[in-house]
Amino acid sequence: MAHPGRLATSHKLGRPVGLAVLTDRVKALGMTFLLPGFDLDAFVSATLAEDLGVGLPGGGHDVTSESVIGAGDRFSGVMDSRDAITVAGLPIAEAFLRKLDPDMEIEILVGEGEQVAPGTDLMRLTGNARAMLTAERSALNTVQHLSGIATMTREYVDAMQGYATLLDTRKTIPGLRHLEKYATRMGGAQNHRMGLWDAAMIKDNHVLVAGSVGEAVRRAREAGVEKIICEVDRIDQIEPALEAGAHHLLLDNMGPDMLREAVELVAGRVPCEASGGVNLKTIGAIAASGVDYVSVGRLTQSAPAADIGLDFTPL
Repeated sequence: MAHPGRLATSHKLGRPVGLAVLTDRVKALGMTFLLPGFDLDAFVSATLAEDLGVGLPGGGHDVTSESVIGAGDRFSGVMDSRDAITVAGLPIAEAFLRKLDPDMEIEILVGEGEQVAPGTDLMRLTGNARAMLTAERSALNTVQHLSGIATMTREYVDAMQGYATLLDTRKTIPGLRHLEKYATRMGGAQNHRMGLWDAAMIKDNHVLVAGSVGEAVRRAREAGVEKIICEVDRIDQIEPALEAGAHHLLLDNMGPDMLREAVELVAGRVPCEASGGVNLKTIGAIAASGVDYVSVGRLTQSAPAADIGLDFTPL
């Protein structure tokens, strides 16, 4: 067995192989975790390469594991939750582990989006000890981050008491948008725009340049945009936006009383979304105002990592 923990090493053949070989293996293993626009193998490869220092002087390996752990040593391990969480990201953790030991025995014990109690076992694994230790931090970081997002999202969904649908935003860490928005879905939210391409979002700066809400919406309609979301922060902007052809209104930084007034004025002509000043203390009243959606940036911007551990036992 050749140097488990090196990114481009085959444990079966005992000799270096190209990344393409391991890429094919991860793609085959990742068929149950497919997100449009997200390349699981590229994410796993880039993350491990960063941790291993691939391309840097002296980099490309796990110096601690290779110097302390025998090449043929084996571990069993258990990943578990230390707090009550909503789970997200276990298939990605599996991909990290299998990248370095394709023959690792892995059993995922809970479903994505499942709410679990403290002390719940999430995954059991048996395989090469060096591979486990090398992949451990990347696997845990991902599950902790995504489960933290899913857990916070579930808290917000529960606080809304079914009055409206929770939306996420584009306030995501660069490069992680597809994963973070996946995590909000696991927590019970619905994805808003995935990016700048799938809907027009007319905000105050667009209005400033166009001269008015109505003119900004009109320009988008004349450009043939199929979905136009228009932000308004005053009641008197609503009718001009609707007359110009907005498909969706974002009611920005309005309190519950103003939101109710806006919803009555719109009278169901387009969906209404509340945004701004939303937290766990305020979201109940905001959702109960009659809006269709409430969007919350902090789901992906400020969610704390879930407390998840991975403990090993030598075999």
